[in-house]
Amino acid sequence: MLIVDDLTIEIGARTLVREATFRVASGDKVALVGRNGAGKTTMLKAIAGEFDRNSGTVDLGESYGWLRQEVRNNKEDASRDTYDYIREAHPLVEDELKLESLHTDIDKYVDDLDEQMKAVSKYSHAEEEFRHAGGYEINSDVERISHGVGIDEEMLLSPLSNLSGGQRRKVELARLLLKGGEVLILDEPTNHLDVDAKKFVMDFLSETQAGVLVVSHDIELMDKALTRVLALEDGRLEQYSGNYSHYLKERDEREEMRARQAAVLAKEVGRLSDTKAKFAKANASHASKRAALQRRIDALATLLHEKAPKVKAREVSFTFPPPIRAGDIALRIEDVTKKFDNKEIFSAVSLIVERGDCVLISGKNGAGKTTLLRCIMDIYKRDSGNVKPGANVTLGFYAQEHEDIKANQSVLSHMVNASPKMAQAELRSVLGHFGLYGDVAEQEAGTLSGGEKTKLSLARLMVSKSNVLLLDEPTNNLDPSSIEALLGALQTYEGTIILVSHDTDFVTQLAPTKVVHLPDGLVSHFTPEMLVSIAET
Repeated sequence: MLIVDDLTIEIGARTLVREATFRVASGDKVALVGRNGAGKTTMLKAIAGEFDRNSGTVDLGESYGWLRQEVRNNKEDASRDTYDYIREAHPLVEDELKLESLHTDIDKYVDDLDEQMKAVSKYSHAEEEFRHAGGYEINSDVERISHGVGIDEEMLLSPLSNLSGGQRRKVELARLLLKGGEVLILDEPTNHLDVDAKKFVMDFLSETQAGVLVVSHDIELMDKALTRVLALEDGRLEQYSGNYSHYLKERDEREEMRARQAAVLAKEVGRLSDTKAKFAKANASHASKRAALQRRIDALATLLHEKAPKVKAREVSFTFPPPIRAGDIALRIEDVTKKFDNKEIFSAVSLIVERGDCVLISGKNGAGKTTLLRCIMDIYKRDSGNVKPGANVTLGFYAQEHEDIKANQSVLSHMVNASPKMAQAELRSVLGHFGLYGDVAEQEAGTLSGGEKTKLSLARLMVSKSNVLLLDEPTNNLDPSSIEALLGALQTYEGTIILVSHDTDFVTQLAPTKVVHLPDGLVSHFTPEMLVSIAET
């Protein structure tokens, strides 16, 4: 069981979480929801012991699993095979090693029959427990869960260093589901997953006996797999029974009730204030009555503050400024090939990108979608081929791993670096349009949530005035209203877009003009029928 009591978390002058108290027992399936920047990821980090809490206590029970939003790359693990890395997370691997050691003991006592029989007895007893616990199913468990989250045989046999960011996230998810625990804490578990993998994760979370605490913007996951909601807003945590759709309905009902109660309380405060005014004479009797009335007014004012409807967070709203007009041909990609450790990722990819095109890069995880974007940007060295920007072209890149965000630099300094000539007041205004307002501008960027880092990266793109945007999974970590804002901004953008995305609704509404299918590099015009294959990639 997860037990959280009076948890308070502050970053600078901001109180993200104030005196939060809740429980996640075995079998509980809980969604932690709130707008981007509300403090959800920070709260999970504090629960997992990776972020300092200002006060409060956390009891994680005897065992827990923790899926971070961003993958941590360990140099020591880079050369390891993916299969072995996942397998070692199985809870019975340690028992398997002990069983092997006991079997070795049998051979040690070949000249001492009594000791050998004792060793055989120990081994037999341990082997029986191991078998009943499912120890001989370790390998099948590894394959079932790995395949379930979308890790194929080729990935399982590859070194971790060869995997993309999306693939590494799948590996960490597989390890967590394989290991299990009393409580599973997951931050955006369906990022990078195709339709089948999402269904596998939803079914797993629905059926597991562990307590589950999830931060997600995947409405389908929260509706089908989760049965309770913790809503974090303005530092306060409210609890709701039921799935996400039920939460939305009950939240609105609670707000309506608060508004009615606040109106009644405000009317009573007014009446008491009028009564107090009638005792304005300066005699002792009237002074005593005024003091009593004031105490009652103060108490009601405090209650009125608690019952007042919540102030809605400012919606994200922005548009990309009209970019400098590029030539008719924005980009020529000619026979680009990329290899890693002599393994060919894709070869001879060629594409002419015209001004105003919206190009979708499609393919399975590991097909090289992110790699192609990075080759275009010259972040990765191409093994062969050329990329030729057209006249007056300025490339802007959104990286899904947020490596352009420096943890120890302030949010505002990132904006200054992106557009040194803009006044800081203008840059703060742009941040405000992305929901990054007030003291957030002075925060170190490393303290931002994944959604806030996405918004910061998009804000940097906006002020860079690029006329060709390369976007790698831009909707990951964004809440629904922010995705709508991004979609609207891109639909009216007058430049050129090259996009990688698993979000089929987003892709449909953006209506690409061309599709590049990797790893073969085939180019076609986008049609609605392609959505099925895109959803499976």
